[in-house]
Amino acid sequence: MAEKRDYYEVLGVAKDASAEDIKHAYKKLAIKYHPDKNPGNKEAEEKFKEAAEAYEVLSDPKKRAQYDQFGHAMPGGAGGPGGFGGGFSNFEDIFSQFGDIFGGGFGGFHSSSRGSRRQGPPRGQDLQIKIALSYKEILSGTTKKVRLKRYAPCTECAGKGGEGVETCPTCKGSGVVRHVTRSFFQMVSESPCTNCGGTGEVIAKPCAHCHGEGRVLEEETISIKIPEGIAEGQYLKLRGEGHCGPRGGASGDLLVVIAEKKDDFYMREGSDLHCTIEIPVYKLALGGTQRIPTLDGGEVSIKISAGTQPGAVFRLKAQGLPELNGGASSRGNLFVEVETQIPTDLTSKEKDLYKQLAELRKDKDTAKDDSLLEKVKGLFS
Repeated sequence: MAEKRDYYEVLGVAKDASAEDIKHAYKKLAIKYHPDKNPGNKEAEEKFKEAAEAYEVLSDPKKRAQYDQFGHAMPGGAGGPGGFGGGFSNFEDIFSQFGDIFGGGFGGFHSSSRGSRRQGPPRGQDLQIKIALSYKEILSGTTKKVRLKRYAPCTECAGKGGEGVETCPTCKGSGVVRHVTRSFFQMVSESPCTNCGGTGEVIAKPCAHCHGEGRVLEEETISIKIPEGIAEGQYLKLRGEGHCGPRGGASGDLLVVIAEKKDDFYMREGSDLHCTIEIPVYKLALGGTQRIPTLDGGEVSIKISAGTQPGAVFRLKAQGLPELNGGASSRGNLFVEVETQIPTDLTSKEKDLYKQLAELRKDKDTAKDDSLLEKVKGLFS
């Protein structure tokens, strides 16, 4: 038979530990090794019983004094008369003796406190919709009209559900019903009463229009103001714009989730915008100006320096999108990437000019090709 461990060691407390320290240590171990948290674990069961045995002795001043003097050989100790520290035959013995330290129930796993009472009719459910916006709408903000299908107060009974309010016989007015589950310990849970819908009251003469609900499903168009600078994935919470609660209960909220429409020209990155512009070869070579459309419907001109290469990026300050709640001064930038525009509809005269250009650049281009070939050959020599 295994030698018994010191009770103070079992609970992990010092020999001068206070009664509150001992209680706290036992509660911590009892929760950790609880049989319902460790099903089929024999080692956890033994530790659970060992902790209970130690607590039985150390929580009692008289037993603790005898244990401090005699240890496990104390009068009435393990295996002796009186059963001090003699262990427990089953878990029910433990729960029946020490269940109170968990707040009044075996194991302490209550889903809600006893005797709770719901005050008034329940709140209505929230609604969620998605609105897709263009970048132009995000730039300046907009107002969207949307059609909602939601519960609204019944006009026939003014949202009361009918006449003659009585206490619900099922839940006795609490609005909830209790469920007790027994395994190694007793679990108490609560759920809304299905007879009264959690209100704690029933209607003696239900309204024929809403059948006692106090609300009916209706369609309604509302206007939603969208602030500037909002982004995809963000949402607006409109309080009280969801379903109304039954029998006068408060209304839920409306969550407006934002999506962004794909734009054919701009791409968004935070508050910045990006776009690509095709520029004729001659303009890149000789230089000039290029008009760029802006999101607000206007345009700006950028200067193209002679010899500008494809892939070059120009930054236009404050031509992007504003940050949410940041105002016009928070606008990001517009980044314009340059691509080469190769003509496909050359006239005979234009072809002749390109041929003349090719002839004029023949020596330079040949020298460049030779240099590249020599460089590549050198990699394999």
